[in-house]
Amino acid sequence: MEKKNDPKVISDREFMTLLQAAKQNDDQAILQLIDLYKDDILRISQYIYMPQEDAISTIVLEFMEVIRENNDTYETE
Repeated sequence: MEKKNDPKVISDREFMTLLQAAKQNDDQAILQLIDLYKDDILRISQYIYMPQEDAISTIVLEFMEVIRENNDTYETE
């Protein structure tokens, strides 16, 4: 559920722009996407049977690989 006035909520257009930049290896865009999903990553890491830091690293690494491997292009209008 979204929190009121949550600064991490962005528009679809902003998300697609960040995603396109991340696919082009823009480090800042990748960091912004990771920050956008930070709370979800932390929550999910609690259910992985390994040290939490390792779980977080694994999730972030997989997330980055998915972004870079998915070569579909999306129009940002």
